[in-house]
Amino acid sequence: MQVRPATLDDIAEVQAIYAHHVMHGLGTFETEPPDQHEMRTRHSQVTGAGFPYLVAVADGRVLGYAYANHFRARAAYRHTVEDSIYVAPTATGRGVGKALLNQLIDRCAALGLRQMLALIGDSGNAGSIGVHRSCGFALTGVMQAVGRKADRWVDVVVMQRALGPGSSTPPA
Repeated sequence: MQVRPATLDDIAEVQAIYAHHVMHGLGTFETEPPDQHEMRTRHSQVTGAGFPYLVAVADGRVLGYAYANHFRARAAYRHTVEDSIYVAPTATGRGVGKALLNQLIDRCAALGLRQMLALIGDSGNAGSIGVHRSCGFALTGVMQAVGRKADRWVDVVVMQRALGPGSSTPPA
């Protein structure tokens, strides 16, 4: 498996992975899968802002993707990003998510960012919570019943990890 920057040529597979999670999971609160055009727009927005957007590939297939983006738009949040990771249903449990997250962490730290947040849909999402914990994230809270999907209320688990020196020094 190789982790590399995503290109526009990867978007069809990225969109298919995300559409599966939109339709069958609680990790995202979108209820209608965005089309390829929208996914290209999102990719361009993330990379245009200078953030990493990565894919894990093997045998010419995209197994998963991950990106970092602004946590919030206000200036005081400029050193903090939120991660997003989605793995193809046929590739779960094979270390794809962890490989993507570790690369995302390294690339964001190299950019001088100081904190990474994970807002994980569904407090029962053991896979995502476990991957984040294994990569050094700590649980900071649970927002209970903030979304409604699949005829149920869904929590959001908030996890956080320092990047580089974190808050121990001022940013450059």
